[in-house]
Amino acid sequence: MNTTSPICLSQYFERTGYQGTAENTLEVLHALTRAHTQSIPFENLDVFLKRPIHLETETLFNKLVLARRGGYCFEQNGLFLQVLLQLGFKAHPLAARIRLRVTDRSEIPARTHLFIGVELDGQQWLTDVGVGGYSLTQALLWQENLEQETPHDHRRLVREDGRWFHQVWVDGRWLDIYEFQGEEMPTSDQKVANWYTSTYPESSFAKQVMAARALPDGGRLSLLDGEFKHRHPDGHVMAHHVPPDQLKHVLLEQFAIRWPEA
Repeated sequence: MNTTSPICLSQYFERTGYQGTAENTLEVLHALTRAHTQSIPFENLDVFLKRPIHLETETLFNKLVLARRGGYCFEQNGLFLQVLLQLGFKAHPLAARIRLRVTDRSEIPARTHLFIGVELDGQQWLTDVGVGGYSLTQALLWQENLEQETPHDHRRLVREDGRWFHQVWVDGRWLDIYEFQGEEMPTSDQKVANWYTSTYPESSFAKQVMAARALPDGGRLSLLDGEFKHRHPDGHVMAHHVPPDQLKHVLLEQFAIRWPEA
């Protein structure tokens, strides 16, 4: 276990409400994934406000844990990766291409998503606490065509022409979340992708406020471009538009996010 990390595990556990053991087991991996996604919201306020996103571990810990803010994939999975490493997991950063708005398989989106691979007891697992309303609440076994039930939804990994696709069952169909090939995403690549995602004028993160959180009962909350949605465990969705003057209130009441001051 790394004792020189800027991460204080007890403070991280308090932030996420995790009350289990500090061991590198599959049970702990599942529990930490769920606790993180339910407690640290996905959000892009700093990107929307044109503030720089820094990926140093101490900065991530200060923002997501001490300041009780959220973040997007490079922040969420960047912090979670360091937590797993400190607990003794054999974990590594992996790169992916988000496909939620790209349905044509012939179109190749940029490789701008970070998630985590974990080797445990001779098996490969995937976890991801930073993909918004589809963040995992349980690690997935890296196995082709295996349908896997998680606390919040049904998942599978499929492979076509050497490309893996992470899918979720939603509204009666399998939806591609992202594709990957299993290559690692070193810090240098994370910095480049983070800079592009957070500063490119046409980036979806720069043009609209986003937030998401998994609920303990199996439901999910999301906010995208002024539309708030509550997806219940049975799949029923309640949605309404959020007027601009109510945005800060909804972020605070539904996602526990305080609007960052100047």
